[in-house]
Amino acid sequence: DIMRSLPKKSKRRASAIQMQQRQKFAMVSELLNGLQPVIKRYYGSDGGLKTRRNQLMSYLLKEALMYNDPDFEWDFSKVLVSRGDLLGVNAGSVTAVAGGLLDFTWTDNSAQGEAAATDKLVVVVYEPTSKTTVYSLDAGTRAAEAASLSLPNYLTGLVVHVWVLFATVDDKRFATSTYLGTTTV
Repeated sequence: DIMRSLPKKSKRRASAIQMQQRQKFAMVSELLNGLQPVIKRYYGSDGGLKTRRNQLMSYLLKEALMYNDPDFEWDFSKVLVSRGDLLGVNAGSVTAVAGGLLDFTWTDNSAQGEAAATDKLVVVVYEPTSKTTVYSLDAGTRAAEAASLSLPNYLTGLVVHVWVLFATVDDKRFATSTYLGTTTV
């Protein structure tokens, strides 16, 4: 057994590289806070040394943040909200309609691989200026080929980023998320 004391607060100024790393870490943590219920169920595996949140944080720090002097910016097309081996969404699209509603369509591919007609659609919507995350863990089934999600009124007129995935009814298998792009609510 080894015992260690708490670290002492340093009086040294952080280097430019340390400040950049802190900025990246803060941005990723902020995004992940709203995604926690989705990550707990649908990202990677639950075993090993890293938690699901830490697996996603590692991926996002390496792949989804781009440096644009002097700040970092998200490349939302590289952001994943799930990572699994179930067959994903085929030909998915999202359309904003009146009343803060998002309509989703896709092609039923339940005859391929281990995909089932009863797989449920999971939807994640993120608005970056207010840092608002809205999600549904069961928006519809794979066989339905269409679903809708109602968003809060305060998101009306704002641009949102949208991801979708399929998960089995028991949540034991899930697909890697598909980024559907942006739409204005």
